[in-house]
Amino acid sequence: MSGQQRDLRFRFLAEPADVNYGGKVHGGVVMKWIDQTAYAAALGWSGQYSVTVAVAGIRFVAPIHIGDMVTVAAKLVYTGTSSMHFAVDVSARDPRKDGSDEWLATHCIVVFVALDGIEGKPARVPAWMPATDEDRRLAEYATQVMALGKGIEQTVARYREADMEKAAG
Repeated sequence: MSGQQRDLRFRFLAEPADVNYGGKVHGGVVMKWIDQTAYAAALGWSGQYSVTVAVAGIRFVAPIHIGDMVTVAAKLVYTGTSSMHFAVDVSARDPRKDGSDEWLATHCIVVFVALDGIEGKPARVPAWMPATDEDRRLAEYATQVMALGKGIEQTVARYREADMEKAAG
């Protein structure tokens, strides 16, 4: 049922195949887990096939090790006409230790756009309205992170234009 599922958690076990040359879980693996979880959350909210259009503000805060139990939590924090913004936290804990505390490993905002099943064009999603102060804070945070990302895109575009002009003459 679309428009009902605002929060979603997936769990993964960090396996030996997930590590990089430094012996920690590879950032690309973490990003894959983020995308899988956020996609399922977007599907749960919109009820429609959705695509990732942006990942913003990604921060790798602490490493994840082989054998750690990883929780990826996606929470809807903003909707547009066809877009859904999710705050995603990746946390980890060592299940082999009694009473081991969970730590934040990664955080980001992921934006999905729902697509219709016919032409692959953006489709309307159920609107979400912040109901609490925390919801309003998260919605504002999501829009600020996305604005920063747009600023970066504009800066990159200016550099590309300058490079093209330089190459042309």
